[in-house]
Amino acid sequence: MPPLMTLRAITLDCADPLALAAFYEAATGLAPHPKSDAEFAGLTWEDGLLLGFQRVEGYRPPDWPGQEAPQQSHLDFGVPDVAAAEARLLALGATRPDFQPDGVNWVVLADPAGHPFCLTRNPKA
Repeated sequence: MPPLMTLRAITLDCADPLALAAFYEAATGLAPHPKSDAEFAGLTWEDGLLLGFQRVEGYRPPDWPGQEAPQQSHLDFGVPDVAAAEARLLALGATRPDFQPDGVNWVVLADPAGHPFCLTRNPKA
């Protein structure tokens, strides 16, 4: 039976879509969506999946691990070398929250808009 639905996009709220798209473009090497602008920007995987960033007036970044402004969702990225990827992403503008629930199997970072994301070891990445 074919899937009933196919995931086409993941969209994150933020204050500056173009800036957040630039961060994730540098982090992933994905191609920018041709119709990106100050209200909505995106990056596209070869299979067509879109990682989008939409401008929200009065955007408040997640308060992770707190719950005053919950994270609601997060992204996990597989990388061959977690420490090397972490260093590169910190240089691009990511931050490393003090609270790290594991530290062995994955590392939690936050993108420039405050969205938490995880780096996990994946030798095939």
